[in-house]
Amino acid sequence: MRDLLLGYGLFAMYYVMVVNSIYLLITIFSHLNISKIMKRSRYTRYQSLAGSDRVPPVSILVPAFNEELTIIENVRSLLALHYPQYEVIVINDGSKDDTLQVLIKEFGLIRQPHARIRNVVHSSPVKGIYHNPQYPQLYVIDKENGGKADSLNAGINLSHYPLIASIDADSLLEKDALIRMAQVYMENPEETVAIGGNVRIANGCLIEDGIVKKVRLPDKLLPMFQTIEYMKAFLGGRIGWSSINGLIIVSGAFGLFRKDCVIKVGGYREGYPGEDMNIIIKLHKYMLENKLKYRVAFCPDAVCWTQAPDTFRILSSQRKRWGRGNLKNMLEYRHMLFNPKYKIMGLLTMPYNVMFETLNPYFKLTGLLALIGYSLMDMTDAHIVLVFMAINLLYGYMLTVSAILLEERAFRRYPKMSDLAKLLGYGFLMFFGYYQLGAIWRLLGHIEFFRKNNTWGVMTRQSWKVETRQS
Repeated sequence: MRDLLLGYGLFAMYYVMVVNSIYLLITIFSHLNISKIMKRSRYTRYQSLAGSDRVPPVSILVPAFNEELTIIENVRSLLALHYPQYEVIVINDGSKDDTLQVLIKEFGLIRQPHARIRNVVHSSPVKGIYHNPQYPQLYVIDKENGGKADSLNAGINLSHYPLIASIDADSLLEKDALIRMAQVYMENPEETVAIGGNVRIANGCLIEDGIVKKVRLPDKLLPMFQTIEYMKAFLGGRIGWSSINGLIIVSGAFGLFRKDCVIKVGGYREGYPGEDMNIIIKLHKYMLENKLKYRVAFCPDAVCWTQAPDTFRILSSQRKRWGRGNLKNMLEYRHMLFNPKYKIMGLLTMPYNVMFETLNPYFKLTGLLALIGYSLMDMTDAHIVLVFMAINLLYGYMLTVSAILLEERAFRRYPKMSDLAKLLGYGFLMFFGYYQLGAIWRLLGHIEFFRKNNTWGVMTRQSWKVETRQS
């Protein structure tokens, strides 16, 4: 029994090392590509594009369910973007609060009884469309509740432009975020089907009138951990994956898409979390099966600020939802795994996702329990356990430090030495409880999936005005 426990425990530790090694390779790709990104970020061409008629118009879709506390600041930030031609379509997804009413009052919206909406992708019935000629860029759809994916589909049906951008209602875009995305798109419009933006944590920042006036690190523990987590995911991970056209997700908080491609794959999948990953997998699958040249890009200098959960209850709900969505997508597209037909997606991205995301909590938790059990039964070899745990800890921390270095090298949003010390310190603390909790939450999400729990879960918003006062 002791040999079995030790063998399995060591297997789990080696598994973590292999996964971290693959992640290290992706991080190296990120470092190799950051210089090109920095040059593009500092180059002023995007400023001239802001007034150019060559820039493709964009329909910005904002799904909103019970967002009365954040929706006004969100819409104001979107109406103030530096972009020549765009529209903002807010989709009120059967909110039970005053989301619709605050929008009507703030922008003087009037119901348009003769407005027509096409049916290019399926969505729940629309109850009304609201508009005010004084805000010609703004439209509000009021519809029956159908979920985020269903709301995005309704927005597509009303949209008038060839590009669509999806934005979360609790997020704020920097004024130049959309034009930076457009610059990436215009580099290769024939092949670009989707572009992901960089999502940063707004907790602790000074926010006025829907604009982040001063960037600050969060004061609370959980948002601070998520700040580092997002750095690793977006800078350490997505830059590298996009460089080999293996990006599996464009965050639902901020992404840009070619509308015709989204329509060809049937729009967003309804009725289940994970729609942001699902739409990207469908786009990869469609383009590869039809042998079309394409790319799914990432633009780290196009920044979206979002509220991070600051309580264990809300964070656990979010991570369980992510776990359900990930498992659903991996099961639904399991035929792509190790299939040469799907190139990087089938041979590397999806197998890595299965190992690192889907199966990760099982190996992490059971491996740790096996090693603890072995140590309790025979303490004479406890040093083996400690050595392996130390190696994995240092390996994982090296990846955290690498992501922080990418941030410091390219963007320096947190220029103070005290900020750097805080990032490094909290990045180390995350290995003692936070990552283990994340594994447990993903595991619980899988249990919810098999119990056919399709609910969105607990998510409460905080007014941006409250965030400003706290700052």
